Amino acid sequence: MAHKSFIIPAVGLVLLALGYITFGGLNDNLVYYLTPTEAVEQRVDFPDGERFRLGGLVEDGSIVEIGGGVSFVVVDDGYSIEVGYSGAPPQLFRDNIGVVVEGSWAGDHFGADTLIIKHDEEYRSVDGKEPYVPPTETTG
Repeated sequence: MAHKSFIIPAVGLVLLALGYITFGGLNDNLVYYLTPTEAVEQRVDFPDGERFRLGGLVEDGSIVEIGGGVSFVVVDDGYSIEVGYSGAPPQLFRDNIGVVVEGSWAGDHFGADTLIIKHDEEYRSVDGKEPYVPPTETTG
């Protein structure tokens, strides 16, 4: 009888500990970002120098190479924000692609030091219209 009064609370504590280990650190690993509309509307919450992530589409024709990086405009349905990225952009970086940048406001534009491309898993042909089908090997 004495063992039951010890085992049940011990099992409960173990389950609580496992639950905390499993789900407790989950928020630290989630990636949140603001759209340009949210970033502009919440501008007072993120003063110059306060880091956050910004996500949207790269505006068509807005990419300009600058010394040591690129400048481009991130847009959504409501607003557009000029972004200056220091560093070499990823190979898949181009117009009309989804991006998430991390950095901070610097006046009216966003200074970023991290650039992540958002893309699907489907490869396309050079013209971008047809899915890419790798050539099959023939044995002879």
